[in-house]
Amino acid sequence: MGFRYALFDLDGTLIDTNRLILDSFKYTYKTCLGLDVSEQEILRCFGEPLIETLGRYSGDRADELFKTYIEYNELRHNDTVTIFEGIQELLDKLVENGRILAIVTSKRRKVALMGLELFDIRKYFDVFLALEDTELHKPNPAPVIKALELLGAHPSEAIMVGDSVFDIHCAHGANVKTALVKWSVAHGFQGDDVSADYIVHNTEDLYNIITK
Repeated sequence: MGFRYALFDLDGTLIDTNRLILDSFKYTYKTCLGLDVSEQEILRCFGEPLIETLGRYSGDRADELFKTYIEYNELRHNDTVTIFEGIQELLDKLVENGRILAIVTSKRRKVALMGLELFDIRKYFDVFLALEDTELHKPNPAPVIKALELLGAHPSEAIMVGDSVFDIHCAHGANVKTALVKWSVAHGFQGDDVSADYIVHNTEDLYNIITK
């Protein structure tokens, strides 16, 4: 019963990078462009590839913005990122229950691994898809489609767990059910509650959705 395969977004879903991401964007826009961009505006773009978000403000300087963001973000990463309450226990229980897990993130592989290894949770995932692994990215369904192929899974057997509209649309485009977690800060600014198949407020509820 439930879903044999669970695909997880990373930022805002498993690990709390919200403060780090917001600060990194604000620092980058201020340093490179002299812009004070509101957190509300930044939150609307949570979940999409970094270079796309940065390009909204200055396409011709996107590479400079990207470099500035990455340097700041990586420098502060380990001192700023935390894991959400109950995630370690959730992953333990899912694997013990025979569920097969995957990471599907729009984050660069190097930095995504930093977060996974910081909390020793890489070991739970049979498949790990990062930005470099597909040509098309969330909200395009390509990342979820590739994850299903690598897992040998049918869409009906899987669920995508994420915190943003980009996760929801990506999964639905691949005919995969979705669970929107409410412990992130992104959902309140993206209007995606209605389109998700499940709304999740805590890890116990998420466990029950996946397994029962």
